[in-house]
Amino acid sequence: MPRHSLASWFFTHMSFAIPVKHLRETDNLLAFCHPKPAHTFHVVIVPKKEIRSFADLEPCDPFLADLVAATQSLVAEYHLSAYRLIVNGGEYQEFPHLHFHLISDSPHPQPLSRNRERGRGEGK
Repeated sequence: MPRHSLASWFFTHMSFAIPVKHLRETDNLLAFCHPKPAHTFHVVIVPKKEIRSFADLEPCDPFLADLVAATQSLVAEYHLSAYRLIVNGGEYQEFPHLHFHLISDSPHPQPLSRNRERGRGEGK
């Protein structure tokens, strides 16, 4: 099975097993804290179905509506006064499955990683 097909299968059928804090999940999308964040707030948003890159995304794909709704709700929930929604493509895309990064360096609450939650006695 090609690497990107395995990734898509995992996001679709085993999303509960990804060892990061899940922030949003729909039939089409999974949003979770980046396991190695590069920003104060760093969330990865992925489609559950196999879409290799942004160039392969159909304009009417239901993932797009979920992407907009998830992004808007995360921005509101975490009071992000400044943020970026980034998608990498071509040689800039390191992982062969479409994904977006919602990032912010605003001094606002950040979703906690599982390790931080456990460290505070809030592990779930």
